[in-house]
Amino acid sequence: MLHPTFKAQLPAVLGILKAQGIKSAYAFGSVVSDNFNENSDIDLLIGFDDELEPLKKGEICWDIHDKLRALFEREVDILVEGSLKNPFFIEEINEKKQLIYAA
Repeated sequence: MLHPTFKAQLPAVLGILKAQGIKSAYAFGSVVSDNFNENSDIDLLIGFDDELEPLKKGEICWDIHDKLRALFEREVDILVEGSLKNPFFIEEINEKKQLIYAA
């Protein structure tokens, strides 16, 4: 379940994500739980096409980060699919993540 704070801004979030040409985006962490509060950040897992250059991926991540941070007026953490190494963290994200965008 997406928290109502996030859900209310979902059309704007989708507009930001679509404009960047990413492959997929998942919300995870407190924004998909009952633990989300005024001090919580927004956690997203972003998927890119494999052909995209690493530098371009970084630029897109920072652009998404800055726009979402301004939209929500709170911290935003963005992780990139395929960049995670800790198998326990990957499993935890995969168990709880919610798809919010797919191209």
